[in-house]
Amino acid sequence: MSDLNGHEPLEESVNELAQAIFTVNRHAKAAPDPKKLYTLKKLALEKLLTEGKAKKEGLHFSPNPGKSQQKSDVLVSVGDYYFHMPPKKEDFQQLPHLGHLNHQYRNPKTSMSLSYAKRILSKYAGYWVKPPQHPLYLHRKKQAPVFKPLGKSYF
Repeated sequence: MSDLNGHEPLEESVNELAQAIFTVNRHAKAAPDPKKLYTLKKLALEKLLTEGKAKKEGLHFSPNPGKSQQKSDVLVSVGDYYFHMPPKKEDFQQLPHLGHLNHQYRNPKTSMSLSYAKRILSKYAGYWVKPPQHPLYLHRKKQAPVFKPLGKSYF
C-alpha cells in the first residue's frame, strides 16, 4: 500500500534496517567524507541493541588498526547481517574475543539505494543527514562580459 505521494511506507523491519545499514556502510567505505554515514550506522546499531533487535557477538581484531599495534571491534549481528562497531570499555570485560576476522563470510547481497537507506535509518535513529552544500560560486549565474565601443573610456 502506498501513501498519498505514491511512495511505499517506511516499514522498519529488522531485516530492512539491516539492509539499510549494509547499504550505508558500503557507501561510507568509498565516500570522500564518510563521518555522517558512519554516525548514522552507529546510532542505528546502538538503537537496535537497546531494543534487543541486535546482538553483540564478540570482539574481532581490526584489519586496519591505524596507528596502534592492535585494535578490536565489536561484532554485531542484525538479522542475517554482521557489522563491526567501535567497542566500549565494558565490552572488553563482557564479550568473548573471537580472534581474527573470518574473510570467508560475506553479508547477503542487497540492492537498496543509498537515499532510501539513509531515509530509513534517519527516521529510525532520529539523525538527519543533510545533503552537502555546494560552494556559492556554483550557484551564481554567469554574466556575459560588457564591451565598450572603441574609443570610449571605461571611467
